Amino acid sequence: MAVQGTKFIFVTGGVVSSVGKGLTAAAIGALLEDRRLVVTLIKMDPYLNLDPGTMNPFQHGEVFVTEDGAETDLDLGHYERFTTVRLTRHHNITTGKVYKSVIDKERAGEYLGKTVQIIPHITDEIKKQIMRASEGVDVSIVEVGGTVGDIESLPFLEAIRQMRVELGPQNSMSIHVTYVPWIAPAEELKTKPTQHSVKALREIGIQPDVLVCRSDRLIEKEHREKIGLFCNLPPDAVINAVDVQSVYQVPRMLKSQGMDKLIADGLNIWSRASRLTRWKKIEDVLLAPESEVDIAIVGKYVHLKDSYKSLHEALIHGGIANCARVNIRYIDSEELERSGLDALSGTQAILVPGGFGDRGIEGKVAAARHAREDRIPYFGICLGMQIAVIEFARNVLGLKAANSSEFNPHTPDPVIHLMHAQREVSEKGGTMRLGAYPCRLKVGSLAHRIYNAKSVDERHRHRYEFNNDYRGRFEEAGMSLSGLNPDLDLVEMIELPDHPYFIACQFHPEFKSRPLRPHPLFDHFVRAALKYAGSQAPTHRPDEDIDDDEE
Repeated sequence: MAVQGTKFIFVTGGVVSSVGKGLTAAAIGALLEDRRLVVTLIKMDPYLNLDPGTMNPFQHGEVFVTEDGAETDLDLGHYERFTTVRLTRHHNITTGKVYKSVIDKERAGEYLGKTVQIIPHITDEIKKQIMRASEGVDVSIVEVGGTVGDIESLPFLEAIRQMRVELGPQNSMSIHVTYVPWIAPAEELKTKPTQHSVKALREIGIQPDVLVCRSDRLIEKEHREKIGLFCNLPPDAVINAVDVQSVYQVPRMLKSQGMDKLIADGLNIWSRASRLTRWKKIEDVLLAPESEVDIAIVGKYVHLKDSYKSLHEALIHGGIANCARVNIRYIDSEELERSGLDALSGTQAILVPGGFGDRGIEGKVAAARHAREDRIPYFGICLGMQIAVIEFARNVLGLKAANSSEFNPHTPDPVIHLMHAQREVSEKGGTMRLGAYPCRLKVGSLAHRIYNAKSVDERHRHRYEFNNDYRGRFEEAGMSLSGLNPDLDLVEMIELPDHPYFIACQFHPEFKSRPLRPHPLFDHFVRAALKYAGSQAPTHRPDEDIDDDEE
């Protein structure tokens, strides 16, 4: 049954959704990597969609794209940011994927003569997919989406219950994340929701080995003892995950309460002690930055910040690299259309992110023009690059009706258009240009200087491209097409050499940014914003002290 040598940690959640299971799992991954263990992380989502690619960002948050081109849950972004793991399509298991696999097998005759049922066929398929994604690692951390008590997550919980029996002692652990609310009128923390959540989990047949109790204030020893008593756990296995200023404080917070030792003892793992030196350096910068800067994100999903989760974190990483606090101002592009550009006043840089559909497009175009004409640092990502191209075509090339054929199929100047290969696509899910593609950089360009490389690989998620029929006219007017895909001859990056800092890319660099290895495009964007604001360069960069032993 078990992958040879692999041990498993199953992370579940109770009381409420969005309790922090993904961050807990990611932080545990960081703790175990710091002990020199090889880890992987898996997210199991109970929805029937094959993946979140066709979901509204307001419902699900961002879609995180893996190197191999899978559209996955945003928690995989947490996993990659907190560890060195590079995840694949196999690390996001959904009910849709599981049922599709079982139904395909049934149609192919693999179950001839049998009645196909939730148990054993669905649960066996779940276990099979977990095992496939766990090969070759010391510890596989498996997060079960949803909240204990939800009907749709029951097959996943039954599968991990079976796995714990099959794996045997010291080969698996159950970590349950709950919420301990503060009731203001009573001026008291209440442990009853946690007790009921554990009771529901135990009724399924899973006794948690560790409880991670989220709260907005410290849970005193007497409350942790009470939780432990009623949940059948020793008090030191009740961890208080109190709210912190930055998510990057979570690994050290968990370590301070012995989480890594609990896991090492529970799984009988011999490993070096965890030091978390690099996470201490991150915390020092976040809590005591040398400077700060205001950056505007002009988008249309700004009312749910999880829609731009990786982008938000990448800007924070850029701030860490420059010892600066980045104050992110989310600005609704539709508001710019209604009320003008006043909302942008006081910002030291403008970022236009990716997106789909024509809502709010003219507000983004106005923001790009403002950045170009007023010489404010500009960074366009995916749609943000296309917006910069449309704006330049209208106001520099004089093509007043220029547009993307996505927004106006009848535009006389489709400077952004649908790739030929995309014109035949009828299905919506998983059919865009997805995953890592190479980009060759123009020597001497800003992009070349930022990356300090001639070629890079970056992750994509889009259908529409720069129209090559217009390339000559843009270059003659002063726009540099500084990054090209060598295989498809597509424009990947553009910049304005006569502007202090104006650069855009067709790909999504935020997916590859890490706290102490910030993506160079975000590092330099924040640096440009600081320069525009008149701030001094940092006296010391936090990554200068990192040695190979610490990493």
